Order: sequence, then C-alpha cells, then structure tokens
Amino acid sequence: MTDSIERTLHRLDGQLPGRVSRPGDNRYIAATALWAKPIGRMPRAVVHCRTPQDVQSAIRAARDCDLPLSVRGGGYDWAGRALCDGLVIDLSGMNEVVVGTDRRTARISGGARAADVVAMTDPLGLVAVTGSVGAVGMAGLTLGGGYGPLIGRFGLALDNIIAADVVLADGRIVTAEDDREEELFWALHGGGGNFGVVTAMRHRLHDLPNVLSGMLIYPFSEAKAVLERCVDLGASMPEELTVQLGLVAGPDGAPMVFIVPTWCGVPGQGDDQVAPLLKLGTLLDNTLDAVRYGTSLAEFNAYLVNGQRTFMETCWLPALDSGSIDVLIEAMAAAVSPGCAIFTHEFRGAAARVPAEATAFGLRRDHVLVEILATFVDHSDQIEEQRHHQWARAALQAFDAMALPGGYPNLLAGDDPDRAAQSYGRNAARLIEAKRYYDPDNVFRSAIPLPVGPSAGRARVAANAGKARVPEDAVN
Repeated sequence: MTDSIERTLHRLDGQLPGRVSRPGDNRYIAATALWAKPIGRMPRAVVHCRTPQDVQSAIRAARDCDLPLSVRGGGYDWAGRALCDGLVIDLSGMNEVVVGTDRRTARISGGARAADVVAMTDPLGLVAVTGSVGAVGMAGLTLGGGYGPLIGRFGLALDNIIAADVVLADGRIVTAEDDREEELFWALHGGGGNFGVVTAMRHRLHDLPNVLSGMLIYPFSEAKAVLERCVDLGASMPEELTVQLGLVAGPDGAPMVFIVPTWCGVPGQGDDQVAPLLKLGTLLDNTLDAVRYGTSLAEFNAYLVNGQRTFMETCWLPALDSGSIDVLIEAMAAAVSPGCAIFTHEFRGAAARVPAEATAFGLRRDHVLVEILATFVDHSDQIEEQRHHQWARAALQAFDAMALPGGYPNLLAGDDPDRAAQSYGRNAARLIEAKRYYDPDNVFRSAIPLPVGPSAGRARVAANAGKARVPEDAVN
C-alpha cells in the first residue's frame, strides 16, 4: 500500500509541478503551521492548489489510494481539522477577492481570510459580514455559521452567501445557489466543509463607510457589577449595536473584563448609543473610535498567538443573567494560566429572523454563544496539558444547568455526535441525507462534526427540491 501511495503522489507531483510539498519542504512547514499547534501524525503531502482543477486532481489522488483528505483554508480551526495524516488541500494561495461592478457582491476565493476581504471593501465604504478576527478564513467561518460584530443588522456570515463553487467528492465542479443544486446550497449554510471543497463564494456586500468600535477595559474586581449593568443595557440596545464581552488576562497576567461594542448603524449616531457602556465601572482603558471595519477586526490581534496548544469548549445560553455571569466570573477566577479566556458573542436581530428551516444552521432564536479558550506553550508537558484541558471542561460543565442543547458546530470537537445532532435541531435529518447524497463515501470527514442517524428522505435531495432561500428582508 505504501508503494501505491508513493506512486500516486509522484504522479500527482507530475500533474501539478511545484505544487506538492512533503515533510521537510518549506512550503509544507508553512502550510502545516496552524494557529493551534498540531499534534499527532502529520500529512504525507500538501497540495498547494491554485485552481479548482488542482483541487480535482488532489481529490482524485486521495481517493485512488484511500488516503485521508483535509482542507486548509485560514488555518484557525482550534481542533486542527485543516490537517490529517493523508493529503491536505491547501487553499491559502487561492485568496483573491473581487468586488462586483455593481458593488453589491464580492467573489471570495476559498483561501481568502477576512483581512483579504476588508482590504478590498474598506476603500469602497463597503462591508462583507465576517467574524471578529481578520486572520480567520472566510470559507470555514461562513460554512459553519459566522458570528460577528455585524450580526444584529446583517445576520450571520452564512446568511450572506449568494452562491458557492464546489468541487464534489466525485470530482464534479458545481455552482450551488438558489436555483441550482439547491439542496447543496442549503447544506452549505451551516453544514461546513462536509460536502465538497468550496473554491469560491459570492457574498452580499453592504454600504458601511465606518463603524464605531474599540475595546473598553474594566477591573476584574468589578466584573459582577460591570457585566450585569452591561446586560441590563443590552435589552434596549438597537440591532445595529453588537456587544462582545470577555474575561481575559491583562498585560500583567491578572484577569480583566473587556467590552467590545460595534456600532454599524448610521455614522455619527453611535456615540450616544455606546455612551452608557463607558459608565459601567472604573474604566481602565478605552480605544473606541470611528474606524474602517477592517481596522476594528484588528482589535483581537494581541490575543492571537500562533503555534500554542489549544483547548476550546463552547455552549449556547438563552441569555446572560446573574447566574451565568457568576459562572463566568468563577471560571475565570479559577483560570490555571494567562492563556485562559472566556468570550461571548451575541445572536439576535437579523440573524434571529431567518426561519429555522431556511438554512442548515440549527438555532435561530436569540441567544449568547460562550467560547471557552485555554492555550499554553507546548513543551510536551502532560501536566500543563491536563490542567488546561480540565479547566476548560470544568468551565463548560458549570454551564450545564442553564445551557441550550448542542453548541456552535464551528467550535465543537468531533467526538460527540449526540451534541452535534442537538446543534442542528430539526435540520439534522435533512443534513444527514445531504451528506449521504453528495459524499456517500465520507471523503470529507475532517470537517466540522455532523450528526449521525436517520435521514430525511433521499428522493428530495436527489431532486434538489429544497429551495431554502433566505428572505432578503431577513438580513437587510
């Protein structure tokens, strides 16, 4: 079998000269250097794709010798799903972003990051819906959901996909949109990269010359009062104002509270909206300013350290209240290192108005996403690994009594199929059948976790009858 694999890789190298790298090559080293330090066996080879046809060749090679296959886009999946011990399709060279002549849409290639997108849209006074960090890949973020600072006004990132070019497991290249490959289009709205390799997407753009955003820092000693006052204010905040909360280590290693408001409404009207957030307690720092959207995405750059060991847990809460705030504070007080942090992301407004069955994304009610992060420098210290893993798990378990079923699929590990099923709710069965139809041999098994179980009926998928169109007025 090893000889067969080597022959296949040698043949692939001949087909794509200079685009196949092996362990020890500089390009291989760069492609396998992810945000979260990889552990375990490394890939046999990386295919640095430039075209959909390159992707076709890589899929064919992996299938010919039954090699595991994974896709590397931005490389920011904490669980390391970008890598496998077989063949990696590296899309990082396919990072082109082209704004349409009508300035209403942008064609975003599969390896583009949010930073690549805003570099093109900011000068035009336009925005695409992204996550909170510029370094994250747009495809992975979007296909799994895409919480971010524009969510209240414009919905999730996936609510803004208009079309996607996909290389399927059988090698076909298709375009999925409202009136073509409708069931695939529906599944891509939340089902992740489980159905094929998305080489390009077309996203809706929005007029937004600037946002009012920045970070407000409060002392951890005032966390209870600050967070409760912030939550009380949130009930009357307009949809154009999104607020992210967090408990992180400050420059001295001690925990602190941060609040990141983003006003994406009419320029000039944001100051009055965010003013109450400046009076929640003893304000230690304030970086609020009217800036281009891309500038606001750099707010978390200081907290993104590549190459560290990473554990992440997540849950959904119906809302933040006094009880859940107590859990947040107690968990952070028990943090085992400065690499421990907890973040929250809002889900409301336009995102919550999309009908649950319109996309594969499973939770369309108002809620709060909790992200629990534990990172540390890896010196092969099993004690440190155990301490950080246990802290993250304990923090998650402390929310058990109040959490909603499931969790955000983009942040879930792949070892809990029951939780994955709960995450998709009533859409789980239909999603399972879409997977069976488009990838019956489970070629794309390194993507975000999908539920397993009974399907919703193969005939509907075969006929592509699931229109699944997101109403325009739901995200505008």
